[in-house]
Amino acid sequence: MQGIDRLLRPLRRGLAQIVTRAVVNLVNDAAKMQTLQISLLADEHLDGVEHWQPYGFTAVPLAGAEALVVSVGGHRAHSVVVACGDRRYRITGMQGGEVAIYTDEEDKIHFKRGRVIDIETHTLNIKAATAVNFDTPQINTTGKIVSAGDQVAAGISQTGHKHGGVQSGPSQTGVPA
Repeated sequence: MQGIDRLLRPLRRGLAQIVTRAVVNLVNDAAKMQTLQISLLADEHLDGVEHWQPYGFTAVPLAGAEALVVSVGGHRAHSVVVACGDRRYRITGMQGGEVAIYTDEEDKIHFKRGRVIDIETHTLNIKAATAVNFDTPQINTTGKIVSAGDQVAAGISQTGHKHGGVQSGPSQTGVPA
């Protein structure tokens, strides 16, 4: 029996190393395939480990994030990271079916139940080469709207449209404008 156990020991060790947890130390995001430096066991470190990410989505994990590592063929030298998570910043308390994208700075896009999408950030920039279109019956804002260009209302340009005989009224401070 000891002979069989001795023969199976390397196989067991190889199988145990196929999937492992790790902690992210450093990230190199300069190449087409992001690579990580990770710590596995107490004194085991791997550098240049490819971080496989889903098509259309990319992220740069912070140091201290956790990774799921697959050692291809059971060899640590051929490891890849198939997922990274960071429990320090993960949004909790969501309902079944909801989806969120988030950062450590508390920015988030939250796809909620009832077909509601919440976006939270300090500044939201949208850049469109041709147009941004809203097909909605109402747009609400809690602040002012500032425009550097013309506004067209009901087909009438506001910069080219002049009212004769209109005088300035009092400003909101009560002082004439």
